[in-house]
Amino acid sequence: MCEHCPNHICQSAKENSSKKERNKQLILMLAIILFLTAVLGDFSSLEKFILFFIVYIIAGSNVIFKSIRNILKGEIFDENFLMTIATIGAFGIGDYPEAVMVMVLFQIGEYFQDKAVEKSRKSISDLMNIKPDYANIEKDGEIIKTSPEKVALGEIIIVKPGEKIPLDGIIIEGQALVDTTALTGESIPKELKCGDSAISGYINKNGILKIKVEKVFEESTVSKILDLVEHAKGKKAQTENFITKFAKYYTPAVVFGALGLCLIPPIITGSDFTIWFERALTFLVISCPCALVISVPLGFFAGIGGAAKNGVLIKGSNYLETLSKSNTIVFDKTGTLTEGRFVVREIHAQNCISKEELLELAATVEQYSNHPIAISLKDAYSKPIKNKRIAGFKEISGLGIKALIDNEWIYVGNYSLMKELNLSCNTQFDNIGTVLYVAKNNTFLGYIVISDEIKEDAYNTIKSLNNMGISTIMLTGDTFEAAKYTAEKLEIDKFYYELLPADKIEKLENILSTNKNNGSIVFVGDGINDAPVLMRADAGISMGGLGSDAAIEASDIVIMDDKPSKVVKALNISQKTIKLIKQNIVLAIGVKVLFLLLGSIGLMTMWGAVFADTGIAIIAILNALRALRA
Repeated sequence: MCEHCPNHICQSAKENSSKKERNKQLILMLAIILFLTAVLGDFSSLEKFILFFIVYIIAGSNVIFKSIRNILKGEIFDENFLMTIATIGAFGIGDYPEAVMVMVLFQIGEYFQDKAVEKSRKSISDLMNIKPDYANIEKDGEIIKTSPEKVALGEIIIVKPGEKIPLDGIIIEGQALVDTTALTGESIPKELKCGDSAISGYINKNGILKIKVEKVFEESTVSKILDLVEHAKGKKAQTENFITKFAKYYTPAVVFGALGLCLIPPIITGSDFTIWFERALTFLVISCPCALVISVPLGFFAGIGGAAKNGVLIKGSNYLETLSKSNTIVFDKTGTLTEGRFVVREIHAQNCISKEELLELAATVEQYSNHPIAISLKDAYSKPIKNKRIAGFKEISGLGIKALIDNEWIYVGNYSLMKELNLSCNTQFDNIGTVLYVAKNNTFLGYIVISDEIKEDAYNTIKSLNNMGISTIMLTGDTFEAAKYTAEKLEIDKFYYELLPADKIEKLENILSTNKNNGSIVFVGDGINDAPVLMRADAGISMGGLGSDAAIEASDIVIMDDKPSKVVKALNISQKTIKLIKQNIVLAIGVKVLFLLLGSIGLMTMWGAVFADTGIAIIAILNALRALRA
């Protein structure tokens, strides 16, 4: 359902669009049939002229009208103007079939372009289809359908089998398999159960889910994705800007070149004006920059569509081009290369306290915190926490937390907190991870080791980047030991540790300033603290599945399933797209220059000119579409 219109209006718009498409196909078929009839049929000269003129009007009316409209706007020199004056001139010298063929082949080229755009748009329109039509809420024992925009924060929605999850939230009841294809590109269903996050845009395949809404529709994942897709087409790459500028200067140059070709040789040599007039017309038809102005933006569009099909949202063609030039990729650690889910690995208790008691105290102190480390403690304890035991609670900035439990102060924090309390404790560990120290009053009770796991496909990601000759760097706020462990395991080239958000910016600035290869520096991150770095990098890639809203907003490219390997996929797509676009530019300009030279000396007929114009455009369109198969 459209955001601002009822279903029947949307359906009517679709029917009108489909009707226009059918009409265009019928007009093209009619033009081709009449053209073949005129060429092959046995008609008098007048009858042939009438038939060709009818086909010319059918096939070329939109080109002529665009040319006239643009002239009235002051935009004279474009491909419509070139084709109009060239074909009218061809009619003037009696080359009816050639004149008509230009328009017919141009319409065939336009048809191919429309089909190409439709094909590449499908990958993106699949994302547009993730917008939910309604949300189910329960009132007075009845399930009522309502607009997702009207559902308030904290309300409970019900998602039945086959329905889209309309809003982001937490599952409070039920379990189901969900189809995440539209968002992540993954065909394998994902299992959701009570306590899991439910992302808008997923499709419930079985089971009934009750979800507590955590984000209003405007802030939901699906809404943000739709916004990204809508704004992606507004950002042009340097290559596209080059083509726009090229066409601006190229078109008047060839018009005046054709005029010179028509007038100067007859005046100087006294040769037949008609010969040079025909050559000038051929020159104009050849010069049409259709292959460039159509295939280059289409190539970028196909690349963005191919990326979307693989669960990678690229916000504009300029970012696709920037990504293709990458020579260094900088990664955040937690949540990007690692799972971002901490697990209690070891418990070391001393001073007459058991491991279970140490874990209970730590979990009790951390019970009000939503930090991943606190969550891991509570998950490891897995028993109800007795709140009545707590009489006081205070966060100690940068050090940890203290709580008054059973009239005794319990401290949970880092090594610096123990130093503040003048307590001696172990600082040498074999295991890599975050260490939480626990103390009671003035007595050290022990420590708990909590660590994060490296993502399964992070290994192949870094290996692939290294094989491509791309330098890899890791920035993290974690300790030296934890950073070194991850960097060595993944074979990352360099790493920097214990960085605050401002430190990350500073490090990135250093990396940018020392980058001597004129390539792009790409940063990949997922947290709120990564947002400034994502914005500062030449291209920022965020993890969209578990990543923060701030990171997604600040980034240029969004990976929908949090898999680092999609960075390599996006890189391959960008490089393939740029390669195809460069092929089209070389092909189009090379053939144009060759045919223009041949046409100017009379070795190229109008038929050859038609091939040079529309034929090359069709070849370039088909070549650009290969980006969809990346």
